[in-house]
Amino acid sequence: MHVEDLLRLESLDLTLLWGGPPLLAREISGVTATDLEDPGRFLQRGEIVLSGLVWWSAADEEGTADRFVAALRDAGAAALLAGEETHGTVPEVLVDACRRHGIALFSVPVHTSFRAITDTVYLRQWGDLSRRPAADPYALPENVRGELSRLLADGADPDTLLARAVDRLETPPCYVLSATGRTIARTPGAPALSAAEAVGRLKAALRVDPDASAYGQWFLHLPGTVEVPPRMLHEIAEVFAQYRQGVLRREAAACGAAAELLGLLGLLGLDTPGSGPGSGSGSGSGSGSRSAAVAAALRACGLPEHGPYTVVEVSLGAAGSDAAEALGEVLRHLTGHRSVMGSLAGGRAAAVIATDSGSPEDVVPALKELWPTLHACDEAVLPYGGISTTAVTPAELNGALVQARYALTAAERAGSANLTAIDDLTTLNALLAGVPTDVRTAFGIHALGPLADATNPSHRMLLETLDTFLTHNGSWARTAEALHLHVNTVHYRIQRVELLTGRDLARLDHKLDLKAALLCR
Repeated sequence: MHVEDLLRLESLDLTLLWGGPPLLAREISGVTATDLEDPGRFLQRGEIVLSGLVWWSAADEEGTADRFVAALRDAGAAALLAGEETHGTVPEVLVDACRRHGIALFSVPVHTSFRAITDTVYLRQWGDLSRRPAADPYALPENVRGELSRLLADGADPDTLLARAVDRLETPPCYVLSATGRTIARTPGAPALSAAEAVGRLKAALRVDPDASAYGQWFLHLPGTVEVPPRMLHEIAEVFAQYRQGVLRREAAACGAAAELLGLLGLLGLDTPGSGPGSGSGSGSGSGSRSAAVAAALRACGLPEHGPYTVVEVSLGAAGSDAAEALGEVLRHLTGHRSVMGSLAGGRAAAVIATDSGSPEDVVPALKELWPTLHACDEAVLPYGGISTTAVTPAELNGALVQARYALTAAERAGSANLTAIDDLTTLNALLAGVPTDVRTAFGIHALGPLADATNPSHRMLLETLDTFLTHNGSWARTAEALHLHVNTVHYRIQRVELLTGRDLARLDHKLDLKAALLCR
């Protein structure tokens, strides 16, 4: 399919704003939708780029549009399709930038969705491929297509599929890689790649499934020295798109068991250590039945009935819809561990990880090492994660889920793309970061009393003095020096703080109360 074919598709109702015959004759290799201001690293040569122009505003300088289009040119994009919905029309500065950099530009009307364009392009491409004669040297032979279809139906492993697909090319080194650098398949002669090495090759790889999220995307990669007709590459990619859909169907079948397990942990609760049958409080048929239900849920999920376990909870901030896919992708890197994962309310996702041949102590460092690759999948989204301590028995899983959620709250408060283990909370500030905002606010108001009203200039002055006094370990002299005050003035202000808060700053516990209140503001 070529760029000019887009104008012949009446259902899309596209309008050509700029582009001559040479640009319209470019072949389309795929479709990418983006609203990043600099999308270059996510684009593949020959793709058409769909953008709603959210990154641009009328107040922007001309350079903003110029940098965007220059990134498309450098990546070898075939054309830009700009949506009219955000601004009502395509800005003239964008038309000028496309003219300068030699990128064909189309406007997309409000009634045409980007999904419709993507589906139309890929259906047209696969239709073109299927109509090619078996002797076409630029496509897979008919017998190879038939064999690959049979292998897919028989549940062949991905290495076998890939080796057979490129057999006609004398089996060059070839990979199917995930968005975080996980090797899904490789041919026998292809050397193993670390996750970091694989991520470095994704720029030159072909996306397998255009509908996949940034975290669920797979890539087909052949070294640059291997000459393969683009149509053949797309056919091989389509085989793995079908294989990926099969994997997703199998995973979806396990979602019910995962939801039941997470529901038991998060909603019904479990026995706490020492509260089992015969141990006094909490014993009895009720707790025993809950334990039996959890054991059954663990079995249904394919997890052992005995620990150790680790619980992880993840969110993607405001973008949250792909949290489960993001968490699932990093979990697949963990060899020697089994896991079950499910979605939670509020766009979050959680997983229970059981250790088989590995060590539970390996989980936290492994996830922290992988976290930057997860962030690199979509740099416009900040992934946050919280990790519990090791739960030795199923009875400790509920507490582990609470820990993971607390650590996640601390990670979100810390900002950036942060993964926090409960063991990382080793300071008062870190500990308080996991406390919900409304609880922090309430504590600060009640502990500080009238001083919590920071709109009062006198109160702001007293809070500054209190903060400095506690920072200098209650030293009158160092506090006076830091604030450029006389020591008597510091004494007077601290007395006022004690009077208004009802605390005695000669006592350590009262100092801690007020320090915590200041941190909770």
